Amino acid sequence: MELLTREDVRRMSDNGTRGPVVVNRDQKLTPGARDWLAAHKVQAVYPQGREEGDTPSPAKYRTLFGAVLQEKPEHMTHLKGNLLVPKDHPRIAFRGMIDALEAEILLTQQAAADYPQLVSELEEVLGFVRNFIRCDVLDEPLKDLRLCGYDARQLREYSHYPDKYLGQPHFLPARTDSPALLAVNRLRTLVRQTELSAYAAFRDADGAVTRGDIILGLNRLSSLMWILMIKLKGGQYERH
Repeated sequence: MELLTREDVRRMSDNGTRGPVVVNRDQKLTPGARDWLAAHKVQAVYPQGREEGDTPSPAKYRTLFGAVLQEKPEHMTHLKGNLLVPKDHPRIAFRGMIDALEAEILLTQQAAADYPQLVSELEEVLGFVRNFIRCDVLDEPLKDLRLCGYDARQLREYSHYPDKYLGQPHFLPARTDSPALLAVNRLRTLVRQTELSAYAAFRDADGAVTRGDIILGLNRLSSLMWILMIKLKGGQYERH
């Protein structure tokens, strides 16, 4: 039995520019050859019939371009189910930003250890952020947006007019501010970067967004970070 390899079918199809590839009865395609033919949409034909037991096994993976693969290439990862995409796909990049955001929240909790209420609020934020991946992978909507006692409207309003609602005006962070405040400020900037990543992941060809709920959630999370900074600056957290 002659095995036709990836290189064989590449040559037989003139590097994928013509087809089909003819497989004789005494020949058999290797899994790598089948994957290559599927990826390049080149048909294999068996004019003399197949050998018994030569039926190709069901594809383990598929790609956005219709290719079917038996093995997962190292440069690809799961988008959902058995659907593979390159690791630089915008939605994979967004999930990476969520991972980084979770890590930064934990470090911020550590920096804010002297403020029990703030640590508790950041724990609520952590749970909120961890839900984004589930919403993306399972195509679930983000639930009603309410964080640390504020609804979506209040988050926007309080962050825009902190002097009116929290008794502390806007300010520019300085090196003399507490480590907790500076840690929350750094967290706020990472939320902003994650929001931009979400827009890149969920915009269509015309620039419209397909997951406005996720982008709104991150926008309001950024507002919450500013509110937490305002409260720290105004001495509104009890320190232990």
